[in-house]
Amino acid sequence: MDRQKTIMIVDDTEMNIDILVEALQEDYELIIAINGLEAIELLQEQKPDLILLDIMMPEMDGYEVLKAIKKTPDLVDIPVILLSAITDRDSKTMGFSLGAVDYVTKPFEMVEVKARVRTQLKFQEARLLLENQNLFLEEKVKERTKLLERTNSAAIYCLAAVAETRDPETGEHIKRTQEYIRELALELQGEDEYKEVLTKEYIELLYQSAPLHDIGKVGVRDSILLKPGRLTEEEFEEMKKHTIYGGESLMVGIKELGEDSFLTLAKEIALTHHEKWDGTGYPRGLSKAEIPISGRLMALSDVYDALICKRVYKNAMSHDEAKTIILEGRGTHFDPDIVDAFIKREANFIKIMGRFRNS
Repeated sequence: MDRQKTIMIVDDTEMNIDILVEALQEDYELIIAINGLEAIELLQEQKPDLILLDIMMPEMDGYEVLKAIKKTPDLVDIPVILLSAITDRDSKTMGFSLGAVDYVTKPFEMVEVKARVRTQLKFQEARLLLENQNLFLEEKVKERTKLLERTNSAAIYCLAAVAETRDPETGEHIKRTQEYIRELALELQGEDEYKEVLTKEYIELLYQSAPLHDIGKVGVRDSILLKPGRLTEEEFEEMKKHTIYGGESLMVGIKELGEDSFLTLAKEIALTHHEKWDGTGYPRGLSKAEIPISGRLMALSDVYDALICKRVYKNAMSHDEAKTIILEGRGTHFDPDIVDAFIKREANFIKIMGRFRNS
């Protein structure tokens, strides 16, 4: 309420102060300063809700005080009403240009002063309320965004877990490849060629979408997916279709959520992570830059993890053995830039490998 408001009166004339105090003391708490310097000193300790500021004062006039107030972050929002016997247009223009909210001429009409004080305090209340509402809404938007991100992540892991139940030996494969792909993207982000593509937002989306790269395995027969020995040519052709199955499955979600959803990138990864730099991969035989950067990044991440993990049909390789195969595939299987990024980040790959071991 108004009684809780504090008003600072700054005037070097005792009579003017007495008049203002008489008019305002019943409704407001008052702070009195008899010159500009004293006002500045008091404002360092107390922050009033409104300032009534005389212009014509010795040493430091009202304009200088007003300038000082508006240069101080903690004080800049305090409404200032100027008081002056000067009535010319230029003086008023000067006051408003410096940030005053109103200009009252002397001799005072106390009904007018009280009305203008009341009006400016109401404006100030409304402004603060609006700011608080905006802050509240911003926090709500942040909360909703975080909730949506968590929901997306949960949905991704649920879908990925479905694929993993069909291929249980992959263990922590989806978590490791998720970490690998982010490491590679972060390394390439520093290169001029990739700065515009590998933004912070894109890398986060890449990280979230990566677990769905093998979702299409749910469409592959168990007799092929879980076969302990080498696949026949016919069986391998069937296994290749998991890229197509994955793309088609994710397209169903895209139709519901729209092309700008995280599923669009997930579909891109699912379809292209078995393409090769030299064009000998599948399902479409894309080569070089025809392969989206997401697919190129996952290609190396996926192969590296497959090499270092034990499967029913093979033993696990060491990091150095896997590294040798990755290097041999530079410029044929893998994008040379991504292989170079892998070498620069290999220490992190080893840490990730250790952190997410199959149980």
